Amino acid sequence: MTGTAVTGDARAVNRPGRFRSLATWLGVVPFFLFALAFLFVPTIRLIAGSFQDRTGAFTLANYEDFNTKIVANAYTASIEISLVTALAAGVFGFLMAYAVISGGLPRIFRSSLMTFSGVAANFAGIPLALAFIFTIGRAGFLTAFLRGLGIDPYRDGGFTLYSKIGLEIVYLYFQLPLMILIIAPAIDGLKKDWREASENLGASSAQFWRHVGLPVLMPSLLGAVVLLFGNAFGAQATAYQLTGGLINLVTLLIGDKLSGDVLHEPGKGFALAVGMIVIMAVTLVAYIWLSRRSERWKK
Repeated sequence: MTGTAVTGDARAVNRPGRFRSLATWLGVVPFFLFALAFLFVPTIRLIAGSFQDRTGAFTLANYEDFNTKIVANAYTASIEISLVTALAAGVFGFLMAYAVISGGLPRIFRSSLMTFSGVAANFAGIPLALAFIFTIGRAGFLTAFLRGLGIDPYRDGGFTLYSKIGLEIVYLYFQLPLMILIIAPAIDGLKKDWREASENLGASSAQFWRHVGLPVLMPSLLGAVVLLFGNAFGAQATAYQLTGGLINLVTLLIGDKLSGDVLHEPGKGFALAVGMIVIMAVTLVAYIWLSRRSERWKK
């Protein structure tokens, strides 16, 4: 009877735990439904559509365009712009974040920079392109102001906003603040005890960064750069509004394949999108791996 009573009490105790576990799983059901509807199903549709022709029959011809010059140039230009903006934003974003967090500046500078970064990192697309056109375009107010001073960047310096360099400048507007937001927690994770210990052992500031600071922050820095690369690689609206499709990018080429009146080839557009998914997947895996390495140091 005692054994029966103990068993009954154990079941009674275990039931609330089971209910809590069930409630926990029910709490993440909306997330799984959202991921299924907007991530997995569209991805499967893209992969399936990349192997279909206009009639819906199976074909591998959609992937033959990867051997053409126009597709190769599109991927090259997209990767180049993404890499340049990621590296530039990574370097200058880290320096700016470190200056306001650990550089001894008044705290108001950190609050102001973080607030601005939170807004600027989400200011992209057509509004961002129009803002730059109105500012430093051929008829922008800053360009007109410089012309009034006898300086014409378009005529004298050969600069044009509607080029690859101009597009990289526009991308840096949202890449740089995003880098600051990403790297700030990692800089906060640098313990003051490490610097004090290195100074007590006679190490200089350069030696501290070479042997302690940079090795600790390197996984976070590389992970942030990888994330910035993926962020720029998938941008489309800003480039289209700024250049009108004059620059051959993968995202713009996909838009032409899917919505073009003349070159309406959705299967080839799906194939190009699958290529982007592969690159973005590699980027995401690299970011996750680097993030886990950085978490080891924070512990």
